[in-house]
Amino acid sequence: MPTLFDPFSLKGVNLRNRIVVAPMCQYSAVDGHTNQWHWVHYPALARGGAGLVIVEATAVSPEGRITQGCTGLWADSQIDGMARIAADITAEGAVPGIQLGHAGRKGSANRPWEGDDHIPSGETGGWDTISPSAIALGGNLPKVPRAMTIADIERVKGDFVDAAQRALKAGFEWLELHFAHGYLGQSFFSVHANQRADQYGGDWRDRGRFLLETLAAVRKVWPEHLPLAARFGVIEFDGRDDETLAEAIALAKAFRSNGLDMLNVSIGFSTSESQIPWKPGFMAPYAERVRQETGLPVASAWGMDDPKFANSAVERGQLDLVMVGKAHLANPHYPHFAALALGDARSASVLPDPYAHWLRRYRLMEFAPAR
Repeated sequence: MPTLFDPFSLKGVNLRNRIVVAPMCQYSAVDGHTNQWHWVHYPALARGGAGLVIVEATAVSPEGRITQGCTGLWADSQIDGMARIAADITAEGAVPGIQLGHAGRKGSANRPWEGDDHIPSGETGGWDTISPSAIALGGNLPKVPRAMTIADIERVKGDFVDAAQRALKAGFEWLELHFAHGYLGQSFFSVHANQRADQYGGDWRDRGRFLLETLAAVRKVWPEHLPLAARFGVIEFDGRDDETLAEAIALAKAFRSNGLDMLNVSIGFSTSESQIPWKPGFMAPYAERVRQETGLPVASAWGMDDPKFANSAVERGQLDLVMVGKAHLANPHYPHFAALALGDARSASVLPDPYAHWLRRYRLMEFAPAR
């Protein structure tokens, strides 16, 4: 049976282990362009030893940003900065991935540390948002989005395709579409956000149409030898969990038929009424069910930072890859210490020699008061 530190291969891409740096927004870009912050941040995480590093949710259009500080790939001028990141991740031994998304009705927001709330369209930094239906999320995001027209839908699908082509030019080898967390893709699938009466609303097939069409369009331009993944909220914890999960699995099967290679199993976050049972690794059983019923390789996040739990989830066949986010921010060398915690002798192989020599000794040191 595989373990956390066994290699993983998908299509023509080989990962040195099954630890993934999950996409984590830095909110530090300027007009969608990366800068010194990103050019240092991502290579440092790759140097720590993860198999795959996925660059943060990157907007396919200016309106698709969550905040003004979000990265983008809607313009050719944004390619060079991303190419620098992809090349540096590769140089550090990890595979460079990127997540493309559109924030939908959750866009036009302040950065989390500046309020995490909507900026009105008329104020500096604010813009009009779009969604399948003119329904606000509520809470600190009260802005009512404009219901998308068919022309809007076609335009946004084209934006995803164009951004995917730019990601390929930048050198990324792993592409993830963000269809989760209450953003635009999830909003189409969600009964809480989508009340359309046309071919993009109604039963799960029609609510999933935008996602399937976007996936199929991107697959046409994304090379077959490179993995195409999606992060998708399969459950809302809103009282209709069995129905939502069954519909999500049915749609995931259709994803696979349309060229998806892996599903990153997550939460919908489409309603403030959710009662999420937060605890370490609570999404693993849902990911396992998706894996069993769709035949897709799966990944998941949410409390997967305990190395023993993460390793167990891989050994039991619940997950193929483990997404580790905040623990990598706290310790960029998380994979090394995870290997030590598991007693895995391969711990030294995930660090460059100038770090490995000292960190091996550091692990054995006992701290004592200075004399």
